[in-house]
Amino acid sequence: MGGGGWESESREQAGLPTLSRERIAASLRRTPPELSAEERALRPAAILLPIIERAEPYALFTRRTEDLSSHAGQVCFPGGRYHPDDESLIRTALREMEEEIGLPMNRVEIAGFLDSHTTVNTGFTILPVVGYVPADLELVVNPREVAEVFEAPLAFILDPENQKRKSLERDGVRREFYAIEYSGHTIWGATAAMIVNLSERLGLR
Repeated sequence: MGGGGWESESREQAGLPTLSRERIAASLRRTPPELSAEERALRPAAILLPIIERAEPYALFTRRTEDLSSHAGQVCFPGGRYHPDDESLIRTALREMEEEIGLPMNRVEIAGFLDSHTTVNTGFTILPVVGYVPADLELVVNPREVAEVFEAPLAFILDPENQKRKSLERDGVRREFYAIEYSGHTIWGATAAMIVNLSERLGLR
């Protein structure tokens, strides 16, 4: 897979981040983070943050169907809970990706890892796996789990100007979170938090 042409003079002149493979790789963890005692008490899960290799890199998202038991209708990355027969959480992320959008595991090049993320409401600790996928990917979407697949420019979602702080009160508890608006989609919650974490690791925040 190629990817050397991501940086451009016009992007630098516009003050937007340049996102070469080398810069992204240098920002990521080379091995999965060790879980804290609190995280080990939670249910393990993993997602894949797919970076599509185009002239300008894009991230791939899914929108969950409305009848799922958790996070129904939300925008997210492919992923799910760890199964006992998974060899690792990396395998979990790749298996879920293949089940949800039909992208074969061998079409993904693992780049590294972000910090683990916990979800308070659902009790998961999530390993974010970052991987490159080819621009000519052919998807077979599972309609039982995925209502829509869409792409967003990586530079746009990583720009702190597009990462807005919001709050929500539920059961008397006020929670703050990040939200990113793109092309009619709202990316928020754990998915937005992982994007913010990548921004931080790249030194953009």
